Amino acid sequence: MKPTLLILAAGMGSRYGTLKQMDAFGPNGETIIDYSLYDAIHAGFGKVVFIIRDFFKEEFETYFRKKLGDKIEMEFITQELDNIPDGCVSHPERQKPWGTAHAIWVAKDVINEPFGVINADDYYGVDSFKQLANFLTEQNNTDDYAVVAYYLRNTLSEHGTVNRGVCSVNADGHLVDVTECVKIKRDEDGVIRFPQGDSMQTLNEDTLVSMNMWGFLPSYFDHCDVLFKDFLEKHGMELTSEFYIPTLVDHLIKEKVLHVNVLDTESDWFGVTYKEDKPFVMEKISQLIQDEVYPKNLWS
Repeated sequence: MKPTLLILAAGMGSRYGTLKQMDAFGPNGETIIDYSLYDAIHAGFGKVVFIIRDFFKEEFETYFRKKLGDKIEMEFITQELDNIPDGCVSHPERQKPWGTAHAIWVAKDVINEPFGVINADDYYGVDSFKQLANFLTEQNNTDDYAVVAYYLRNTLSEHGTVNRGVCSVNADGHLVDVTECVKIKRDEDGVIRFPQGDSMQTLNEDTLVSMNMWGFLPSYFDHCDVLFKDFLEKHGMELTSEFYIPTLVDHLIKEKVLHVNVLDTESDWFGVTYKEDKPFVMEKISQLIQDEVYPKNLWS
């Protein structure tokens, strides 16, 4: 059975300014998602599940069905605020859904096979998809998950600070934990720093970080159901609390429920956190086309 790719595309891009999931970066109007799908199809993924919001579902689905045709099976699932387990409650004035772990949970009825998870607005690189597809395809009787880890030096933005999940890895190549570090940037002296309390902490160039590229099994949905209910019981009446993937993964590791394999990759990674990132991303994609990593027109 071929693995599925789940794409987190429900975010509205508040820092970016527009619906960046649909923004054009390639020479023929290709989005970043197009390049991820191209890599995923060639790596062996057999289905894609898009997690989106209802207010742009029609436009989004029409765009990708027309472009991809029958190249890969597609599902379009909406992540909404009221899509929570039966019996759970939330604050009546809350506006946003419940974060990335919740975004995956809403796809529980359409995924029955090993699956990968990525962000819609990040470019992950050819090797990362190959590694993830191979890992998911080779999962037999184990309940291990995976995270694709990148080197911090390859994930910074020249136009502002970034938040990164710093990975701690043990001698067996398993993830120990993911520590969320916020407002990371390279200072004028070339050192990478982030604020922690009243001081600034430094990070090594080769620090492994999670860019939200994960490999899960269907057991994720059972684990998430339990932990999400517990989260809502504690935080359901808060206006902005979110249930993140690393929170769920960290719990499963700490409770020794499973191992999470760290797949480090030399793949090039870049993203569009800020509007000012767009020219850089377009230049990177143009270079990849010149290097014949991609054809000039992906789907012709």
